[in-house]
Amino acid sequence: MSRRGNCSDNALSGYAHAESFWSRFKAELLNGVSFPGLAEAKLEISHHVAYCNAERRHSSLGYLTPNHFEIQLQTTFQLCPA
Repeated sequence: MSRRGNCSDNALSGYAHAESFWSRFKAELLNGVSFPGLAEAKLEISHHVAYCNAERRHSSLGYLTPNHFEIQLQTTFQLCPA
């Protein structure tokens, strides 16, 4: 365990976004839900991930959807090549 702000702090690592995704995923989709079978679970999970990428705004992306953020990023790179 390190102090806040040190390089081994989870908030500064790449894991923080993944942890946040799984936390929201469990709260929004899996909260007390049981699926009748694997096919139904896969379908619901794929729908939820598609929703998160296309419609749900993320604070870490400036309140843009990941799809919109990606398009904006690609456009910026095309306008300003390195």
